[in-house]
Amino acid sequence: MSVKISPSILSADFAKLGEEVRAVDAAGADYIHIDVMDGHFVPNITIGPDVVKALRPHSDKPFDTHLMIAPADPYLEAFANAGSDIITIHPESGPHLHRSLQTIKALGKKAGVSLNPHTGTDVLDHVMDLVDLVLVMTVNPGFGGQSFLPLIDKVKEVRRKIDATGRDIDLEIDGGVNPETSKLVREAGANVLVAGTATFKGGPDKYAENIKAIRGE
Repeated sequence: MSVKISPSILSADFAKLGEEVRAVDAAGADYIHIDVMDGHFVPNITIGPDVVKALRPHSDKPFDTHLMIAPADPYLEAFANAGSDIITIHPESGPHLHRSLQTIKALGKKAGVSLNPHTGTDVLDHVMDLVDLVLVMTVNPGFGGQSFLPLIDKVKEVRRKIDATGRDIDLEIDGGVNPETSKLVREAGANVLVAGTATFKGGPDKYAENIKAIRGE
């Protein structure tokens, strides 16, 4: 299974985000991971649709936008229009997960569901026909640089659910991913790895080397 790397710009230099996105794109990123936080659903505030729109000209890679906001529904169209390619939401961020996923698909975007460490995989059971990506959080969302939670059984469980659909659905891991933990989640069936700290450490000259190490090359 080929492994895609989705560097989280949460760990980039915010004073030069466009330059950082171009640098990780050139270094071999497959997706660009954009963490959107509202200070309400998670205890941190990051960026909104205008920043996504401003970054769009800096890379042709898919923008993998993770909405850690509640409610998410009022903002889906804005993030779609800003240039997001994949929009991932949490089941807890609104009353009707199925409807929210339908909205994302109707906007012409790929739809993702993110599972917090405590969120059971059963929430996926009746929405898998709408899902293009399942994101398993291996930290509590809200901050970069946290330690990896070894939820390997959960990753395997999600992989089984994906395989049962026969569809091409990404299984993404976010939280504490580095060359060591990436091996564990890849073996459990993950094919997209979000890495912030591990990608951006050492500055632009190291990005390509960092990405290769996370990919297991």
